[in-house]
Amino acid sequence: MDVKKDSFQAWLLAARPKTLSGAAVPVMIGVALAWVDAHQFYVPGTFSWVAAVLCLLFAFIMQIDANFINDFVDYARGTDDRATRLGPERACTQGWVSINRMKHAIALTTCLACLVGLPLVWFGGWDMVLIGILCVAFCFLYTTHLSYMGLGDVLVLVFFGLVPVCITYYVQLHTVTLQVVVASLACGLVIDTLLLVNNFRDRDTDRTAGKRTLVVRIGASAGLWLYLGVGVAACLLGLVFGLNGHWMAFVLPLLYLLLHYITFLKMKRTWQGRELNAVLGLTARNMFVYGLLVAVGLLL
Repeated sequence: MDVKKDSFQAWLLAARPKTLSGAAVPVMIGVALAWVDAHQFYVPGTFSWVAAVLCLLFAFIMQIDANFINDFVDYARGTDDRATRLGPERACTQGWVSINRMKHAIALTTCLACLVGLPLVWFGGWDMVLIGILCVAFCFLYTTHLSYMGLGDVLVLVFFGLVPVCITYYVQLHTVTLQVVVASLACGLVIDTLLLVNNFRDRDTDRTAGKRTLVVRIGASAGLWLYLGVGVAACLLGLVFGLNGHWMAFVLPLLYLLLHYITFLKMKRTWQGRELNAVLGLTARNMFVYGLLVAVGLLL
């Protein structure tokens, strides 16, 4: 790909816009849960669209920040090799973005995320500062240390499930229900499918680089079936919606389960190589479909 160094196209590719669905889905579900409960159990008018937008913007910027950090650290460590890389091309490795400018971009997006998230103190109290600090800290720790220890899947459950869904709900209603917690775990499992595809594709290069991801630890076959299993588990957890009177939020995501199974079969047939990038794209699509179906099901 012919990309001019430090151009707008280069930065757009570095930001990895396709990954932003992973940031949008938890907030989407949290907003839908808060909207429904605000109108069913609380005084109408307690829901704030300003708080909802701030949560979404914070999630987007933190996702871009994480992408920049990943791009920079993997290049600096030499683990992002142009010759052996199977995944989508990375900005620093390809020379699209200079290493110094990437450092500045990381500082900028980190500060911008903090500025966008700070007003959430007005809606959720000073605890939001601690949540923001943890998000920033683990954004760095994931790429630099924790992903090499096989803890990436745990962090996805926490920071793409529990934290964004529960906090998005909390800043609206100042409480968190069991339904919200279970929904956040289901959301985290769905988003973890994206990480599992990545790690399944990169299992050989990760093993060589000493990156002990969950797929490297349990093996390719188990990793393949885990991919299918977490999607099924997420849909089963959706029973909590039905038990709370929102049966459509359980029924509609069964369409996601069909798409997930079809993608699993493609992943099984493909097995290895750059062709798995197509499975990555399908998984990102499925993930967004899940979030949309849950949100629509809650609002119906």
